[in-house]
Amino acid sequence: MDFIKQWSAFWRLFYTNGGYKRVFAEGLKNTLTIAVLGLLIGILIGTLIAAVKVMPKYKTLPRVLNTVCNIYVGFFRGTPIVVQLLLAYYVLFPLIGISIGSLNTCILIFGLNSGAYVSEIMRAGIQSVDSGQMEAGRALGLGFYPTMLKIVVPQAVKNILPTLGNEFIALIKDTSVVSFVAAVDLYKVFTEMGNVNYEYLAPYLMMALIYIVLIMLVTLLFKLLENRMKRNERA
Repeated sequence: MDFIKQWSAFWRLFYTNGGYKRVFAEGLKNTLTIAVLGLLIGILIGTLIAAVKVMPKYKTLPRVLNTVCNIYVGFFRGTPIVVQLLLAYYVLFPLIGISIGSLNTCILIFGLNSGAYVSEIMRAGIQSVDSGQMEAGRALGLGFYPTMLKIVVPQAVKNILPTLGNEFIALIKDTSVVSFVAAVDLYKVFTEMGNVNYEYLAPYLMMALIYIVLIMLVTLLFKLLENRMKRNERA
């Protein structure tokens, strides 16, 4: 009976009083914005880092770049994302006089964090492509990076698509910590609903349901993309 009362009170906040509008217009919107843009930034950074890691190290510049990339990856993989958010929002940006807002800070940090993980994913994908593909591109007169971007990376993406899907899912779930820097997401909205009467069971159950549905849709989307790429490869 106590749960029914809690659910009734929550439902009045969520539906009757229009709380769902904030859930979808602000909470869900910000959650997806941070995750999608974070993944795109991560793919861009991760691809560049992966290219540096697999390139020949005969000269000084590639070795220096490789060391810088290793430090970058080591930091972002070795510290929790909430620590990275706190350092950026409360320490680094104020120290250098930059103010880009909590949402943009989250997008940037999630992108930088994702780039560290995507770099290893992309490196494995590049190494899974037959080395003859690189040799063929170089034989046609293309440089290392043009060959990498035009020939090798597109094939690598096909191989790592399921893993990229897992990275996207991880980003969506990790957005639940952005309230530490005053950003509004699903967790923040539902927590504020629970704060009205200090009953959190029903709001958090609804939040969990939305996350589950969202992850199922993302999983289906990446599965469809994977199947389409397989059909195109057979064709």
